[in-house]
Amino acid sequence: MTVNSSPTSVNDEEIDLATLWGMVLDNKWLIGIVTGTFFVFSVAYAVLATPIYQANALVQVEQKVPDIPGLTALTATLGASSSQATTEIALITSRTIIGAASKTLNMSVVVTPHQFPLIGEFLSARFSKANPGVLASPWFGLSRDGWGGEDLDIFRFDVPKQMHGQTLMLTAGEHGNYTLYDPSGNLVLQGQVGELVKKGAYAIQVKTLTANPGMRFDVLPRSEFATINLLQQSITAAEEGTNSGIIALSYNNANPTLATQFLDQISALYVKQNVDHNAEEAAKSLKFVREQLPVVRGSLEKATAALNVYQQSAKSVDITMQTKGLLDQEVAVVTSIQQLRQQQADIERRYTPQHPAYQALMQQIGQLQAQKKSIDNAVGKLPDTQQELLRLTRDVTVSNTTYTVLLNQAQQLDIARAGTVGNVRIVDPASVDVTAPVQPKKALVIIGGTFLGALFALTWIFLRQMLRRGIEDPADIEKTGLAVYASIPSSPQEKADALNRKDARGDGKQHLLVLRSPDDPATEALRSLRTSLHFARLEAKNNILMISGSSPNAGKTFVSANLAATVSQTGQRVLLIDGDLRLGTLHRVIGCRADGGLSDLISGQVELAAAIHKVAGLEQLDFLPRGKAPPNPSELLMNPRFATLLQQLGKMYDLIIIDTPPILAVTDAAVIGHLAGTSLLVVRFGLNQIREVALAKQRFAQNGVEIKGAIFNAVERRHSGYASYGYYQYRAAK
Repeated sequence: MTVNSSPTSVNDEEIDLATLWGMVLDNKWLIGIVTGTFFVFSVAYAVLATPIYQANALVQVEQKVPDIPGLTALTATLGASSSQATTEIALITSRTIIGAASKTLNMSVVVTPHQFPLIGEFLSARFSKANPGVLASPWFGLSRDGWGGEDLDIFRFDVPKQMHGQTLMLTAGEHGNYTLYDPSGNLVLQGQVGELVKKGAYAIQVKTLTANPGMRFDVLPRSEFATINLLQQSITAAEEGTNSGIIALSYNNANPTLATQFLDQISALYVKQNVDHNAEEAAKSLKFVREQLPVVRGSLEKATAALNVYQQSAKSVDITMQTKGLLDQEVAVVTSIQQLRQQQADIERRYTPQHPAYQALMQQIGQLQAQKKSIDNAVGKLPDTQQELLRLTRDVTVSNTTYTVLLNQAQQLDIARAGTVGNVRIVDPASVDVTAPVQPKKALVIIGGTFLGALFALTWIFLRQMLRRGIEDPADIEKTGLAVYASIPSSPQEKADALNRKDARGDGKQHLLVLRSPDDPATEALRSLRTSLHFARLEAKNNILMISGSSPNAGKTFVSANLAATVSQTGQRVLLIDGDLRLGTLHRVIGCRADGGLSDLISGQVELAAAIHKVAGLEQLDFLPRGKAPPNPSELLMNPRFATLLQQLGKMYDLIIIDTPPILAVTDAAVIGHLAGTSLLVVRFGLNQIREVALAKQRFAQNGVEIKGAIFNAVERRHSGYASYGYYQYRAAK
């Protein structure tokens, strides 16, 4: 008998690696099965999944804008970054570019052929790869599904707005005919390949149709906005390196041809948009320059006339060397100021005065004006004749230089406007490696799926262990104040017998473990229990032993029957009573009928001699079944005749063992416990919880019944913890 003692203090929050490893070993078959299942499904997915191909293209953005007059100086003035990749990526993936490419390729209509479940898509892909351009014959006569070589190309497909995102079905007929059905299966229209068919808000024109008669296609029309959003999420654009100006484009699709065409369309449209934009900018600048030419020419003519008049009146005055130096400086500064003023007029069309680019331009103009003011101060010290001559000469020189520059700009801008050169170019057109799909990555899928299976199994095991929290250590039972009289290991033979006893009629055979398997470790544990009870009953008020449980399925019936058998084998006269008048199953263990038993005996319907049965194979063991199920079991057990019966039987036998219902289910055990000298509680390994056992003990105490101790039943072999010590067979070798 395990005596009551204070259990060793253990930190329950501490992680015990040995216990965790033991849990893994205890559930190795479950982990293996789950992991193997995930492995099989991963392999199946890797083999059967539709391959996804990736198209790639490369576009270069020139770091410097082409040498367009006005634009080059403006770019330098604004301090623009040499790399425009960030802006260009946004332009490439804009709705304008994506939408135009989608419309050209009619990507707003998704066509999917019907395939046989699971393997149809795989078989179809294999046939199409081995027999390009050939239509496969239906397997097993299943012509409604595709088996390879099917193709449906829709040139135009118009549907009502409410049908966007809804899947319609197109069924192929004979000789190029087809039928279109809505999602509810209603006929929408019928048509012929190549013809435009309209009916209400529906319109369809099928370009090509290759399929066996009866073959079905799913046709999914999407709105333009939804299609563009989906494609924007699917396409990837990123700069190769830092400030390289090289943009890599990629797009994934199950159709490698469509993926290539889509990227080619995007690249071409992007280059065209860039050329058009540069031509538009050149045209705007050319218009501005042409508007300035008459104004500058007028200023030049006016300045030239004024200089001639002054020279004639002053009798052809020459400019000194000092005046010549000041003239050159002032001409350079004034020319720069005028050019910046022209750029100011151009930049005001694009930015607000608060923009950093505009403010930077005005800062440069301010610096030049400060230089001009310094030169004007030096000029003011010259003689009046030299000052006037310098002013007039400056006006002529500046106007002439400005006019010449504008003429050159006009010619160059006209060339740029009419040209087809932009600052982007296609480095590598779109291409796809059809021998290496990017999805599924078979090795990664198989390894990841297998790992996920193992992780799922381990997580399930640990969660189940945490949530179940059934007692697995007798020390936990002793914490409730109950002494553990014996720990009975789980027996495979008993599990098989329990399955046979689940049949309400029983199989009519005896299922006593001590007779069927006398060498079973559970049988030896019952013998140990017999020894412990011999000393525990020395102070009992009578020879009646009650065995109960806190809840069903604890194994009290198994313990009661086999304990009675082991005690009788020592030569003692033992009576086994089925005290569960509601659902007692002891008669199935003994191999007899339940009729004519305890309930009938208490109610006086049968005689004692007729109610007691002899147990085959055990001369010293008798059995009293439960009898017919009464409508009032508790009241019947409280009848004085029951107490009188037990007193009478106590004189006839050395030991009476009574199997009772669980205390937390009904009160029958509490009634019987008052008449028993010794009461034991059966606790099942991994099933009953500590709180449940404590509550059962409390329930008995409230009814004045003292539970002497507990029997730890169905203890499973573990690789860690209490049960890791196992049970050994100690017998002579045969």
